[in-house]
Amino acid sequence: MSDEQQLTPSGSDAPKPKRQPVLIIVMGVAGTGKTTLARELERRLDMPYVEGDELHPKANIDKMSAGIPLTDADREPWLQLIRTTAEHMAATQQADAAFARRPGALVTCSALRRYYRDILRGTYDRSRSRKLPGHLEPPEAQRLPTFFVFIKGERDFIMDRISKREGHYMKPGMLDSQLATLESPEGEQGVVVVPLDATTEEQADIAMQELSKLLPEQL
Repeated sequence: MSDEQQLTPSGSDAPKPKRQPVLIIVMGVAGTGKTTLARELERRLDMPYVEGDELHPKANIDKMSAGIPLTDADREPWLQLIRTTAEHMAATQQADAAFARRPGALVTCSALRRYYRDILRGTYDRSRSRKLPGHLEPPEAQRLPTFFVFIKGERDFIMDRISKREGHYMKPGMLDSQLATLESPEGEQGVVVVPLDATTEEQADIAMQELSKLLPEQL
């Protein structure tokens, strides 16, 4: 056997190629069950999950708890932090030879406006935005392709769900503000739509079927 043959890995000894990390964002207004669906997708996809609301700065949470809608200036640093957090997670996963889950991140985020989603995609022109935290690295869209799962529902149905929730800072009266801000992502590239009135299992079935058509690698 030649030295070249001895040095060439074969069969099960050959290193497996790294999978492409992706960012999947479960989006929609408050009360649509983003966390519930994301947890089900986390189980099916075997991807690391991040609750986007947990990345809100305290000032944002204080405003929402007081029933004060957030402004674009409040949201932009939060959205940038979500993107940067996901990119850092993906980089860490790719550097870890023992990491065996699907690489990337599964995140919940309202993502109400088109340009919010562009920040999350890493495609928004940073020079056009308000002052974002200078210590954050600029996003790299090509390094972490981004896809959205939009939970779509009617106002009355959503309002009923919110009115029954306990221990959450989002107040029922803020729903109208979110619905007024919402720019539907339907028709945008990389977006899957699931109905709010479906069961979580049905929503996940739809999301998995449609994501399989979009993702760079098979589910």
